[in-house]
Amino acid sequence: MVKQAENICRQATIQPRDNKRESQNWRALKQQLVNKFTLRLVSCVQLASKLSFRNKIISNITVLNFLQALGYLHTKEELLESELDVLKSLNFQINLPTPLAYVETLLEVLGYNGCLVPAMRLHATCLTLLDLVYLLHEPIYESLLRASIENSTPSQLQGEKFTSVKEDFMLLAVGIIAASAFIQNHECWSQVVGHLQSITGIALASIAEFSYAILTHGVGANTPGRQQSIPPHLAARALKTVASSNT
Repeated sequence: MVKQAENICRQATIQPRDNKRESQNWRALKQQLVNKFTLRLVSCVQLASKLSFRNKIISNITVLNFLQALGYLHTKEELLESELDVLKSLNFQINLPTPLAYVETLLEVLGYNGCLVPAMRLHATCLTLLDLVYLLHEPIYESLLRASIENSTPSQLQGEKFTSVKEDFMLLAVGIIAASAFIQNHECWSQVVGHLQSITGIALASIAEFSYAILTHGVGANTPGRQQSIPPHLAARALKTVASSNT
């Protein structure tokens, strides 16, 4: 929508200047943007559903009924034109990888491999934990960095080298799923982690460390009943030991 507004403004500025006509043109352009805003917004949501939700794609009928309830009357052809306008504005570059895509792909494979925890239950928890990781991105990854080097004060160089870990969506996905499995059924956690290690090739220690970081930040450091904090790398090793002994 921003790009389309910029294009409209750019076209308006190259027209011959006439104060009276210019004022009228700007009012017309403003109304044009207002009229298209809701339609473009809904088109963005519909395109996102086609990319991410697979079996839950928002249909044209649903969109038309929604717009009609808001007082906007559009045809299916106008919906398609609006989607095309959005795609053109983005140069058709919308199929960008996201952590959710990795999570859903791994959940499908886990389902085929006979995972003891139902994929639908894991999916719901994964969505919540993905939100948590984004809200607590810095503290979670800081604790991962300290656990990986077994030092509470990492150097600047170590922090820079850790950037690749922050950008690893597959690692994030296995950590999210492992933490979700622990929440849903901790007795099946080792089986899920074993499957994840087999599917992705990511070491058990890395999966354990990531899931521990997510769980501790999700539960909170001051949870009643916790007598003393355990160093992250030691706790992760304990999780890894459990996983290894059951896989």
